[in-house]
Amino acid sequence: MQNISMGQAVAQALSEEMRRDPSVFMAGEGIGVGIHDSPLMPTYGLLQEFGPGRVKDTPVSEAVIAGLAVGASVLGLRPVVEVMFFPFFTLASDQIVNHAAKLRYLSGGKSAFPMVVRIKAGAGFGAGCQHSHNLEAWAAHCPGLKVVMPGTAADAKGLLKSAIRDDNPVIFIEDMGLYFFPTPVPEEDYTIPIGVADVKKPGRDVTVVTWSKMLGTAFKAVGPLAKDGIDIEIVDLRTLLPLDKETILNSVRKTGRLVVLHEATRTGGFGGEIAALAAEEAFEALKAPVKRVTAPDIPVPFSPPLEKFYLPDEAQLIQAIKDIVKA
Repeated sequence: MQNISMGQAVAQALSEEMRRDPSVFMAGEGIGVGIHDSPLMPTYGLLQEFGPGRVKDTPVSEAVIAGLAVGASVLGLRPVVEVMFFPFFTLASDQIVNHAAKLRYLSGGKSAFPMVVRIKAGAGFGAGCQHSHNLEAWAAHCPGLKVVMPGTAADAKGLLKSAIRDDNPVIFIEDMGLYFFPTPVPEEDYTIPIGVADVKKPGRDVTVVTWSKMLGTAFKAVGPLAKDGIDIEIVDLRTLLPLDKETILNSVRKTGRLVVLHEATRTGGFGGEIAALAAEEAFEALKAPVKRVTAPDIPVPFSPPLEKFYLPDEAQLIQAIKDIVKA
């Protein structure tokens, strides 16, 4: 095992896949220069290794970047393009939603349209509301896309390699807060299947379903809850679309209680889909109402104290869990 950050794990996955398959190339804003000059960033060193023919710095136009990916995919290449901040997904959404997501369906499944759209996500950097809003529920609402949102460096590497090899368009969302914290990652070549959740911690009393950076928040609640005799099970979705319903339902039927934790705002958030799944398919097992712990329905504040207030934390999660255990 090696101890590297998610940014470094993503860089490893990209370089290994580009060496393995000459049809893989990258494009995006500043992916060869600028902010990626840091060795902790996900495209560090790739321009030097593969050259400007396969690592393309683009104009500042997300619509153009997405259109480039769709066109290259149609012609048989495997593009990996980057959208620098999640809210900029809205600028690229016509090409992604109206074209990439529908082309394989329109071909009757006979043609492959491989492409990966990497997106930087997450609040906590004082970047303001135009750069920090998580929109994974928007992407997951679009049939034809796969939506991946890993919470560990090891998962990010294995899932990104699977995404690049997939014959469908994949939205691959990386929380920037995970770029800088080393965790164990296997050194050998490996993949993790898309659409398979992972029980990161078994437990008996409450199921906590989460993904991305909030996985760390869930683990912060383990110790304080254990002191009160509450043993939580943590399910990391890793992939939102396709959704691993079986793992979620098995856990809920075992514990009888469910809390969904995500950083995105509450109304219309993907947590509502998890809650609906439990209500529709495991209602008889529930011992208490489902709880959601999310960001409030406001734009992400720029002010550091207000941004801290915006982000869900372990105190909120602990209170929600105690509430349903009491119930």
